[in-house]
Amino acid sequence: MINVVIADDHPIVRAGLKQIITEEADIAVVGEASNGVELLNLVRHHDYNVVLLDLSMPGMDGLDVLKQLKIEKPHLPVVILTIHPESQYALRIIKAGASGYLTKASADEELIRAIRKVHRGGKYISPSLAEKIAFALDEDASRLPHETLSDREYQVLCLIGSGKTVSQVAESLALSVKTVSTYRARILEKMHLENNAELIHYAVQNGLVE
Repeated sequence: MINVVIADDHPIVRAGLKQIITEEADIAVVGEASNGVELLNLVRHHDYNVVLLDLSMPGMDGLDVLKQLKIEKPHLPVVILTIHPESQYALRIIKAGASGYLTKASADEELIRAIRKVHRGGKYISPSLAEKIAFALDEDASRLPHETLSDREYQVLCLIGSGKTVSQVAESLALSVKTVSTYRARILEKMHLENNAELIHYAVQNGLVE
């Protein structure tokens, strides 16, 4: 039996995932968490075979949770489930240690295959993401400005690029306004941009926001 724990802040999403999984005789949902802190507590006290982790959760977001899981349980497979398109976060998520990346729109068709594959020790990614990773591994591939950012800077870029104010970004990431402002200043400097308008334009032009 493949024992799965689901972390998502939306009960309806968790219920939908459970419904898909319970139709399979060899997979069972044996744990649920509504945020990153709850998930980490569960994983510390119980044994699971696969983690299904939402990327966007209040407080400690999915990327931070993933990094902590890789420190505490380096061999525990983590499949990221998210509304964000592959172009926005997938490559960073895989580099951070995830065993799989699924958009929620494709979960109905791909979820079971992903769980079984990562449980066997494999990686579950789409052909388009595999191509992106191949190019990223090419040492001669030129890096776009946003690819030079740290993970946190990249998160701030995407949130500001989607139209959020510094205060809204701070609330979303559970950071102070001052800290987010510092990240924003670093982003503008690294990317040679002047203001939020240019930042938003860059994010849209490069497909970093929907």
